[in-house]
Amino acid sequence: MHADQLTVTPETVRALVDEQFPGWRELPVRRVASQGTVNAIFRIGDELTARFPLQPGDVESIRRGLESEAEAARELAGRTRYPTPEPVALGEPGAGYPLPWSVQTWLPGVVASDEDPGDSVAFAHDLADLISDLRAVSTRGRTFAGDGRGGDLRAHDAWVETCLRNSEHLLDIRPLRRLWDTMRDLPRHPAGDVMTHGDLIPGNVLVSAGRLSGILDVGGFGPADPALDLVSAWHLLETVPRRALRERLGSGDLEWERGKAWAFQQSMGAVWYYVDTNPAMSRMGRRTLDRILAAS
Repeated sequence: MHADQLTVTPETVRALVDEQFPGWRELPVRRVASQGTVNAIFRIGDELTARFPLQPGDVESIRRGLESEAEAARELAGRTRYPTPEPVALGEPGAGYPLPWSVQTWLPGVVASDEDPGDSVAFAHDLADLISDLRAVSTRGRTFAGDGRGGDLRAHDAWVETCLRNSEHLLDIRPLRRLWDTMRDLPRHPAGDVMTHGDLIPGNVLVSAGRLSGILDVGGFGPADPALDLVSAWHLLETVPRRALRERLGSGDLEWERGKAWAFQQSMGAVWYYVDTNPAMSRMGRRTLDRILAAS
């Protein structure tokens, strides 16, 4: 998926586990098929998951990032009515793998990209309840920090322009450009930042029997625009359930439109960047853009 992507094999994981966590030597190691773009995922036995960053970087910076993700996961644990992975251990470079890596608890379920709940109002209500639970956690005075999604929409102008240029052979760019010209001027929400998951895409949402059963990739849990988690309305839901989610949350026009804008920004990148290397992510982006265009 990335030009500089690292290769992580089951043999490498087996060697790292045996060397650094000898208590797990008897547990089988299995690769997990995933549409994720940041980590290679392996199961260790039935209850643990190992995550290996896919792109090279400074060892200490990667370690700090993994420690920050673990801290966020610990803060979120038990705070929503749906289970989330909990940090277990931090591994070190070795066996030919050059970076720190993490271990967390395994959650059962099927990701929403494999079991599509998009037509279900009951699932939309579950999703709204999750977002409410996330927002109910205190920010403890923290505000959004960084340059990712969740702050100022206009800060993403250059990225969206890059996406528009790289998508000319894939999408009808004219209506998309007009949409962004409107979205980028949406004002910040006057209520201030709330706690958010930050990446509620189908691959991070677990489904069982058509209902929400768990949330993955919680290391980005933190303060951000209250509209940020509304990307899920566009990534995951069709028209009627999407309306049900909005009604349950009581989202006003500004919050709703900013949620649409964050989903737009994310989807514009997914379509072209992953068109050959992660087709499922590219298709997700296309579907979300189609939903946004139909509703605009």
